[in-house]
Amino acid sequence: MRRVLRVMASWAVVLMAYATPAFAQTGMANMVDHIHLAVPDQTRSVEWYRKHFSGQTMTEAPERLMFGETRIIFQRSEAAKPSSGSVLDHIGFSVADLDAAVRGLEADGAKVVTPAREVAGLFKLAFVEDPWGVRIEVVQDAAKLGLHHVHLRAPDPNAALAWYVDKFGGTVGKLKDRIDGINYGGVWVLAQKGEATPSQGHAIDHIGFRPLNVDSVVAGLKAKSVKVTTEPRPLTLPSGTSMRLAFIEGPDGVRIELVQRF
Repeated sequence: MRRVLRVMASWAVVLMAYATPAFAQTGMANMVDHIHLAVPDQTRSVEWYRKHFSGQTMTEAPERLMFGETRIIFQRSEAAKPSSGSVLDHIGFSVADLDAAVRGLEADGAKVVTPAREVAGLFKLAFVEDPWGVRIEVVQDAAKLGLHHVHLRAPDPNAALAWYVDKFGGTVGKLKDRIDGINYGGVWVLAQKGEATPSQGHAIDHIGFRPLNVDSVVAGLKAKSVKVTTEPRPLTLPSGTSMRLAFIEGPDGVRIELVQRF
């Protein structure tokens, strides 16, 4: 009980430190721009996630789906490691009928890791692993269907969440008044305690946030001693979509892309 109280108290300090208008000063849109999955077959993966989680295809590029305002982008990789145990441990989707969804996922190649169960005061949930090693928490949360959350793994979850708030803003709160996290435009970033390996090379390779001006945000992050692994550069997709991007490294080796969209 004392340990729980200490954890709650430490997170309360984080809330007090960052629940200020400083959110608007990060230079970031309040959203997760994308999640980048590494898969051997982009076409099949797009169809699998469209079928089971209702992602929307888009003209921007064929290897991506839209879930609300967040993209899932499928990067071709023949040797990605499973996401479980990495700093980007799993992603969550909410469905209207969990039992039916899990049956359909299992029939279509997913491995059921934790069967469906009801968590009092939260929601019904299950864990599966897609055919390419992405750990997925499937929940039945009627208040938020579709892409639901990104779950980090960190030796110090409070410190990890505080880092994201400091660098990217967001709305600090509690999912269902129970789980500490940060809400980015409807997608939660949560954290669980555990040792973690860097995300690059795993099935969830990296996540992306959207700066309003990538160059100024990168300059600000450098001033905070954040490691920049790819300096800002332009990119134009075959569809004609233009953007400016950079990569940084966050806590526990999380790979983060910053994408300024035009």
